[in-house]
Amino acid sequence: MQGDQHSQYRQHISGQFNAELDAMKNHLLEMGGLVEQQLSRAITSILQRDSGEAEAVIAADREINTMELQIDEECLRILARRQPAASDLRLVLAVAKSTTDLERIGDEASKVARQAIHLSELPPSASGVNEIRQLGSHVGAMLRDTLDSFARLDVGRAIDVVLDDNRVDEEYDAAMASLETYMRQDPAHIRSVLFEMWALRGLERIGDHATNIAEHVVYLVEGVDVRHMRMDELRALKASVSVRPGL
Repeated sequence: MQGDQHSQYRQHISGQFNAELDAMKNHLLEMGGLVEQQLSRAITSILQRDSGEAEAVIAADREINTMELQIDEECLRILARRQPAASDLRLVLAVAKSTTDLERIGDEASKVARQAIHLSELPPSASGVNEIRQLGSHVGAMLRDTLDSFARLDVGRAIDVVLDDNRVDEEYDAAMASLETYMRQDPAHIRSVLFEMWALRGLERIGDHATNIAEHVVYLVEGVDVRHMRMDELRALKASVSVRPGL
C-alpha cells in the first residue's frame, strides 16, 4: 500500500514538472508571437513613414521586456526546485537563452521604428524602400521559421534557418552598397539614407538573433553545438536527423 502511494506521489510530481516545462515553453512561444508582430509593424512603419505606428511599436516594447523577466523567473524557479537533468535541463537553458534573443529582437524592432519617426519628418524619397522591404521580409520569415522549429522541435527546419543567415548577410551588404551609391548620386537625401541604413542594420541583427534561437533548438534536440560549424557540416547534420516528436 505504501509502495502504491509512493508511486502515485512520484507520478504526481512528474506530472507537475512536465506541466511547468510545457508552460515555460508556451510562454516563450507567446513572447515570440508578440515579437513577430512587433517586427512586422516596425517594417510597415518605416516603409510607410508612419510615426503613429512606430510609436505604438516602441510603446509595446515594455510588454516584451516584462515577458522576458517573467520567463526568466520561471526558468530560475525550475532550476532551483527541480534540478533538471539531461533533456529537461537543455530545454530550460534553451528557453532562457531564446528569451534573451527575443528581447533583443524586440529592441531592434523598436530601433527600426525610431528610424521611421525620423523619416516621417523628412521630405519623401524612395531611396531604400525596396532594400528594406526585401530584407524585412527575409528576416521576418526567418523569425517565423525559427519559432515554428522551436514549437515542433524540428531540427531540419532550425538548420535551414542557420544556413539562411549567410544569405541575409549578403542581402544586407548589397543593400548597403546600393544605398551608398544612391547617397553619392543624390546628396539631398543623405539624412534619409542614413536613417534607412540604421534600419537595415537593425534588420540584419534580427536575422542574427533568429539564427541564435535556431541554434538553441538544434542543441536542445540533438545536444550538438552548431555555432561554429561549417555549412557542409550543417548540411550533413540535417541529412542525418529526422524531425523529433515534441517534448
